[in-house]
Amino acid sequence: MSTERINPPELSPATGFSHAVVATGSRMVFLAGQTALDAEGNVVGETLPEQFELALTNLFSALRAAGGTPADLARVTVYVTDVAEYRERAPELGRIWRKLAGRDYPAMAVVEVVRLWDEQALVELDGFAVTP
Repeated sequence: MSTERINPPELSPATGFSHAVVATGSRMVFLAGQTALDAEGNVVGETLPEQFELALTNLFSALRAAGGTPADLARVTVYVTDVAEYRERAPELGRIWRKLAGRDYPAMAVVEVVRLWDEQALVELDGFAVTP
């Protein structure tokens, strides 16, 4: 599998994401939305960073179970209940991403939603990957 991250100079600087990702491989893995649910189905964490870390860990757990790694991610969508808070906490969320996934950023979008499936959830992540 190979992944090429493309960030054209005529677009604004890509910080914490890639403008485009070209992925070649033999398997596409579609990842369901993951929130900060523990193994018993309870939302864990009171703050956005706490929930983001567990949601991302859960996304990577599903990806690893399907034979992939964070570097295989081609696309991630982040759904949050408060985009202003997400922007305010972006440096901390970026540190969490780098701790769990390194600096290979997929193409990403952040979308504000009224609420998520679990009322206590502040963030949900889904995506897809291309694996060897």
